[in-house]
Amino acid sequence: MTYVYTLYSEDGLHFYVGVTDDLRVRLTKHNAGEVPHTAKYRPWRVKTYLAFSDREQAYAFEAYLKSASGRAFAKKRL
Repeated sequence: MTYVYTLYSEDGLHFYVGVTDDLRVRLTKHNAGEVPHTAKYRPWRVKTYLAFSDREQAYAFEAYLKSASGRAFAKKRL
């Protein structure tokens, strides 16, 4: 399975969208500061995740969530 996930910083001001095959390991890396883009806003919590059996669909959905309309969708519905 491939997971598309949204993280929210504990301050509630920042969110991050990503894709991974192992969500637990990836969250640990985000919170350990190993991901440069998210290091300064940690700690992070998983808000939502979706599992895809098709890797290409997962990456396409991640790209959508990173678009302007996808960000609006995520903030409103996820």
